[in-house]
Amino acid sequence: MSEFDFCPWLFADNATQDEREAQMAFQHGLAGLRTAGDRSFVSPLAAIHQADLTVGANSYIAAHVYLTGEVELGDNTSLNPYAVVRGPVRLGSGVRVGAHASLVGFNHSTEPGTPIHQQPVVAKGIVVGDDVWIGSNAIVLDGVTVGAHSIIGAGSVVTKNVPAWSVMVGNPARRIRDRRDQARPDSLAAKLAGFAAQSRDQAERLLDRCWTGETFTDQPSAAPTVRAVCDAVEIADLLLDAPPPQLGRDELVRRLAALQDPATGLIPELGETGRPRLDSGSAYHVLSVGYALDLLGARLPHPVEAVRLDPARLVAELDGLPWARQAWSAGDWVDILATGLHWNRRLFDPDEPVEALFGWLLTRQDAFSGLWGGPSAAQGWRQPVNGYYRLTRGTFAQFGLPVPRPEQTIDTVLAHARDDRFFGDGRGTACDVLDVIHPLWLCGRQTRHRRAEVQAWARDRLAATLTRWHAGAGFAFSPAPTTGTEHLPGLQGTEMWLAIVWLLADVLGESGALGYRPRGVHRPEPAPESGSGVGAVA
Repeated sequence: MSEFDFCPWLFADNATQDEREAQMAFQHGLAGLRTAGDRSFVSPLAAIHQADLTVGANSYIAAHVYLTGEVELGDNTSLNPYAVVRGPVRLGSGVRVGAHASLVGFNHSTEPGTPIHQQPVVAKGIVVGDDVWIGSNAIVLDGVTVGAHSIIGAGSVVTKNVPAWSVMVGNPARRIRDRRDQARPDSLAAKLAGFAAQSRDQAERLLDRCWTGETFTDQPSAAPTVRAVCDAVEIADLLLDAPPPQLGRDELVRRLAALQDPATGLIPELGETGRPRLDSGSAYHVLSVGYALDLLGARLPHPVEAVRLDPARLVAELDGLPWARQAWSAGDWVDILATGLHWNRRLFDPDEPVEALFGWLLTRQDAFSGLWGGPSAAQGWRQPVNGYYRLTRGTFAQFGLPVPRPEQTIDTVLAHARDDRFFGDGRGTACDVLDVIHPLWLCGRQTRHRRAEVQAWARDRLAATLTRWHAGAGFAFSPAPTTGTEHLPGLQGTEMWLAIVWLLADVLGESGALGYRPRGVHRPEPAPESGSGVGAVA
């Protein structure tokens, strides 16, 4: 085995003469390889059986590719590790096939009177045009033609022909835009790319603005807080792909890890005395510190003992939360509890029980609204919608489980999103917008219910949000004065709005133009666990 088996793109420029001669000898002895162009590479670790294979110049087949049948690779075309290509498949020039992708150019008949193993094989074949990128874990089925210059998103399942220049995502894959649109200077993709470039250019300056010389504060002259340090870590990860330059990674890890109370696993606020509690304001640090350490390649040093409640006590605590009056506070408590369980399962005990929590949630959800808690005359749906975000962020989203009743949820959240008390005339704090777009995004992964309305709301919010960046200072939590200094730019507002921009853009199929993807508290996919979280809950 050599580095070229798994990084075959290095072969053409880095291989020694002996390695080139060994590759030529292997190609000449490979049964089924009809022709191979100059500077091509076929890994000896690839499984190539009963093949009629043509490989173009500057093309490669990486380790553990499984290839059978009639397969043709044009010039500058690649099959990355663990891809499956079963002919007849014809790939044009400049095609990239990601790891674990599958292109299967045949199918079985399904006549009901015959057992599956006796069904005849039918083959229409797959044709992929020039300059196509097929993402990791994507599947292209028999009979499909993928037009030139297209992109097939990671994990997509392509069942129908793809027009040229398409960007395809989902299962079944759908066309979300024409790839050429992003080249227009007035396109949404171009605006997002410009926003992201501006944000990256100013990232170090906005972090410096809130750096005291010893630590971070949310805004200049504000008191230092634990969350400000965590927000700085998240902003630096999003925009700089590195820890904050003001403080080294090791020192950040040391400071954050030292904050955790070994007895409860909770993290008190700076200067807070007494044992931290699960219902205190500082309990949010289970999220912010846990994910900040995760982004730094570290981990909480102690289990979160405070969330280890026996089922009877947990149900009593859940029943006692103020769902009717303050559903946001109730959802906040569930988010913190679930995140503590998540860290315990991921870092300490993969068998940490969560069945009682999910059982309670599944049996207490309102069947008509899709939420937990109901509206009030004073605030309409605001409390239960905001509580839904916190609750589902920590539970279903963080554990990688589908949310129940997504269509009903979308109906209710859209009704709330039209409430001018919170979203009209330039209103809409980071919390209010996040607590709408995340549920719409999360439910939209399972259904296209009212998709046009969801996208229209996201488009309007995104257009407004992109105009609110303060040069060198980032975003304010609130676009208009509310209380205190929330309308002034700071680290919390910047961290939250950067995640909101990604969610809004992703609902519109344009998040790729940003060049960043949240990996902290607002990450769009669950972090990996030790063991199967889904299996343990199902």
